Amino acid sequence: MTAMKRTLMRQSETKNVLTVAEVAEILRVHSTTIYRLVKRGELPGFKLGGNWRINRASLDLWLLAERPQNQIPRDN
Repeated sequence: MTAMKRTLMRQSETKNVLTVAEVAEILRVHSTTIYRLVKRGELPGFKLGGNWRINRASLDLWLLAERPQNQIPRDN
């Protein structure tokens, strides 16, 4: 595998792992809210070098599970 392929693979993998700030921006909440959720175990996350990270797939599943069944997503 070439160095370029390894770099591209790492870049695509890192897109799947989000920082607290990125999740807060996606959800349009303050980063303190995200810290609170991951510390309580309500939002799946993990620490990497002392900093919280959230897997994008886990966030998507969490969002689906948290949405009330009768809520219809809005088109913006």
